[in-house]
Amino acid sequence: MDRRKILRLFGTAAVAAQLPLAVVAKAAEVKKKGVMLMNRIAPSISDLYIANLDGSNERKLLADSAFDYNASRSPDGKWLLFTSERRADGQSDLYRARADGTGIEVLAKTDSMEDAGVLSPDGKTLAFVSTANGYRANIWLRDMASGKVRQLTGIGEIKGKDGKPDCYFRPSWSPDGKWIAFSSDRNTEWTGHDQGQGWEHTQELAIYMVRPDGSGFRQVVAKQGYCLGSPQWSPDGKRIVFYEMTVEATWGARRPNYIGKAYSQIVSVDAATGKDRTEHTTGTDLKLQPQYLSNTEIGYLIKYGPNEGLAYTSNRAPVKQTFIRSPSWSADEKSVIYEKVSFKPIRPLMKPLFSWDPEYDYRHVDVYPLMSRDGWIVYTDKQLGNSSVWVMRPDGSDKRKVFESSGRGLDETKVRMGLAGAFQPCWSPDGEWITFGLGYWFAERNTMTAAIWRVRRDGSGLEQLTDGTLHSGFPSYSADGKEIVFRVWSAQEKGLRILNLDTRKTRVLTQGIDNLPGWSPDGQRIVFTRRRDDGNYDVYTIRPDGSDLFRATDHESSDGHAVWAADGRIMWSGSQHGFRDEAALYEQTFQQYGQIYVMNADGSNKRLLTDSRWEDSMPLYLPSN
Repeated sequence: MDRRKILRLFGTAAVAAQLPLAVVAKAAEVKKKGVMLMNRIAPSISDLYIANLDGSNERKLLADSAFDYNASRSPDGKWLLFTSERRADGQSDLYRARADGTGIEVLAKTDSMEDAGVLSPDGKTLAFVSTANGYRANIWLRDMASGKVRQLTGIGEIKGKDGKPDCYFRPSWSPDGKWIAFSSDRNTEWTGHDQGQGWEHTQELAIYMVRPDGSGFRQVVAKQGYCLGSPQWSPDGKRIVFYEMTVEATWGARRPNYIGKAYSQIVSVDAATGKDRTEHTTGTDLKLQPQYLSNTEIGYLIKYGPNEGLAYTSNRAPVKQTFIRSPSWSADEKSVIYEKVSFKPIRPLMKPLFSWDPEYDYRHVDVYPLMSRDGWIVYTDKQLGNSSVWVMRPDGSDKRKVFESSGRGLDETKVRMGLAGAFQPCWSPDGEWITFGLGYWFAERNTMTAAIWRVRRDGSGLEQLTDGTLHSGFPSYSADGKEIVFRVWSAQEKGLRILNLDTRKTRVLTQGIDNLPGWSPDGQRIVFTRRRDDGNYDVYTIRPDGSDLFRATDHESSDGHAVWAADGRIMWSGSQHGFRDEAALYEQTFQQYGQIYVMNADGSNKRLLTDSRWEDSMPLYLPSN
């Protein structure tokens, strides 16, 4: 899509100027500088299905199936609306198809994220979520006759405080078409999981409504310390139903190992007053995305656990089926559409991804990729295997394992869960050695051990560099290859340490809650993530002698996982532009809306490199040949 078409689509140059790089620059052919490798945590398969309410007669929904999700019907039942990444992995657009799954056509397509489309009762207006103006998730409206698009939230009165969460999700039309209900985290706080200790954020949502012309904006219902999501109207327009869980539970709701600990209830209130509260469910199932089938019956999704599938507040029999998501019931109570998601087969190495930067092609890689001076990539196969260390050429060829994590005394169950293994391999400057941390990671570090190891690039010469009495990990070589910086963790001792490989002596570099250090290509500075006393995570740099500490990011949200580009810039994973959807609806991810950013080493010229719905991280620039 060229720039002129974008301007016509969004109406003003002011809006278009804030669109991602690819939107405003793809008209001209740009010579590629190379490839950016990156990791994406997202299902590899998502297909739409339709079935009878009892689960019988299940079949594919679309004649031309791709990576499709979040489907709904038009009020007259003639059209299916859905989100799809059929244009490229990570690029979500809105489409529609006829009721029989044929005749697929695009409804909203920019290089921003478009999702969660629903038609008004008269079929004349499409409400949807887009990150088009400023990378934040907002609700937009599209006139179906003219194609004109306008922003509804995130502007004027419907805009939250600067620097705070301020995104808007899951629009739902009232039966008379006069109101749109939605959930929002506006004016809440950036809060990590585990009572603010974690890097990944929890989510607090309230339910709001507004008229389609932007007037009458008001909060319907909120509950401090809770997340209220996915509002839907009763057929008579008198009540709004939603799911309700604690803010802390929004972290566990995307982690299958929290079954029974992260749960929710289905609740409804009077739409006019926000009162007359009714809890329709009990128990410890994770209950999401409710919808009225009639004024007296509600269907909803149970995510994870023994009762996973579709359930009802009536005596209707549940439909137990794993990994079905986003149900949408027909108005005649005869059918339900939903998506089936899977992480297997895993997204392959070097798979092309959508690129938001016209100067680089994007491709998928496993975690902690790093390039040697002679052009080889080392990485941890956390998502594709058992967290061992592999090397390959930049095009993915000549792949081979140089260190096997199995047989090293690790709990294989923890390894399969991604909580143990060989993490963050790093090349020595001469390319002869690879150093890495071997042990247990994430919350496991509080009770388990890890040590720094190294191995020659041919797999020989394996050597343990720290004794394991102090949890140590995430190493990085100095530019001259004489020293290694790494992170330590214990109840008594935290921070960054530097090991001299000749003397085998270690010196203290920092004593904060610091992690993921990386030595700059010129050897002058070390980048790392620090958790401050206020709970905020930011990117810092420091000189190897401990002087000149510099804070490179200062947003209230979390920034971290920073790495150096070969040209001395810093790339990192950040979250200041907020959630792209309700947190509880994501699958098996950590910081589900994290995007990749880049900046100069002095913190200037910050900009986004991704604008997807998913968790994107671990960037590595590969120059063109």
